[in-house]
Amino acid sequence: MHELKCPKCGSVFQVNEADYASIVSQVRGTEFDAEIQRRIAELHQQEEARRQAQEARAGQAHQQELSAKDKVISEKDGEILRLKAELGAMGDKQKLAVSNAVTDKDKEIADLKATLLKKDSDIQLALLQEQQKALVSIQKKDAEIADLRSRSQLAAQQAALQEENVRKEYDVRLKLAKDEIERLKDFRQRLSTKMVGETLEAHCSNTFNGEMRPMFPNAYFEKDNDASGGSKGDFIFRDYEDGVEYISIMFEMKNENDETATKHKNEDFFKKLDADRNSKNCEYAVLVSTLEPDSELYNQGIVDVSHRYPKMYVIRPQFFRPMIMLLVNAAKKMAGIKKELDIARRQSDDVTNFEQQLNDFKEAFGRNYRLASDKFKAAIDEIDKSIAHLQKIKDALIGSENNLRLANDKADALTIKKLTKGNETMTKAFADAKAAREAAEREAGPDDQDQP
Repeated sequence: MHELKCPKCGSVFQVNEADYASIVSQVRGTEFDAEIQRRIAELHQQEEARRQAQEARAGQAHQQELSAKDKVISEKDGEILRLKAELGAMGDKQKLAVSNAVTDKDKEIADLKATLLKKDSDIQLALLQEQQKALVSIQKKDAEIADLRSRSQLAAQQAALQEENVRKEYDVRLKLAKDEIERLKDFRQRLSTKMVGETLEAHCSNTFNGEMRPMFPNAYFEKDNDASGGSKGDFIFRDYEDGVEYISIMFEMKNENDETATKHKNEDFFKKLDADRNSKNCEYAVLVSTLEPDSELYNQGIVDVSHRYPKMYVIRPQFFRPMIMLLVNAAKKMAGIKKELDIARRQSDDVTNFEQQLNDFKEAFGRNYRLASDKFKAAIDEIDKSIAHLQKIKDALIGSENNLRLANDKADALTIKKLTKGNETMTKAFADAKAAREAAEREAGPDDQDQP
């Protein structure tokens, strides 16, 4: 489409290629012919003005020379008359001299007239040559004009022929496109639903492996065959940089036959696609769909539906490659930002960890100090208690010792006499026992006394 601006009202309107070519050919032919006629008229006027100027200059020069010659002739005629008058007054000798002078002057006049005639013929010849040159120049200009006209006509004919060829080629292409549409419609009518979906999957797989694989030699792009989570997507794309995954995309391909009785909508598959993305730990979710072919929203190409499900997009099949490139470029930029953030986070973590370790050390040291201090106090208390207990034992032992000493003193002071004092029975018993022992000793004799 081309935009044209009206020179009167200034409004801008659009015309297609055929109308534009037609307008250009019309404007070009009319303006070109008018320009040629104007240029021809200007050339004729310039040539005529130049010729008239040359003639005027030549006539003026000729007139100036004639005037000069006439002046010389008049001067000579005056001199002749003066000489004739002198001849009349002088003698024959003078008349002869005058006659000779007149003859010489006549000869000079004849020479001047011959010179004037030659100058005139030269001027006429120069004018004729200039006229011939001007005529030749005009003829050349006419030839150029004729050539330009022929070229213009040839260009117009070629433009018309090219326009006709373009129209024929357009008609042929239109017919081929219609035939191809009919063929595809017929082909799609004969396809099963599974075959239609597999055709779109094959298109995307061939596009990536045939066109994009050299750009992503280390990328993973395979069908999702893991249905352990209850469902699976169609394709998973993952790419790595320095051995680290920086992007992952879950693809779902949805194609639908025009003759299918039940028409699905794109939003019918959003929930499943988001679940597949989460179950396979993919960052993005992309629905490649030909559903809702009359939707102005989805026919724009790439539709962001992140307001319903995070990082989800719906695209037409022709935007499969641009979508991957767009997400990859964005992910690479984010990867660089993440690296910088990781570096800054690690630096911040180092400081934070140092402070945390210092605080942990302080807390552990304080806790251990408190525990040791408590145990130390408890030990001192136990020692104090033990000391008090030992002091009690000591006091008890000292008390026992005193009692034992007193008892010992009492035992040492104890005698038979004291024990039997006031006790007649015991006194009598001890006296009988003593008498019996003495009697026994006497009966034993001296030998028995020596034995132990």
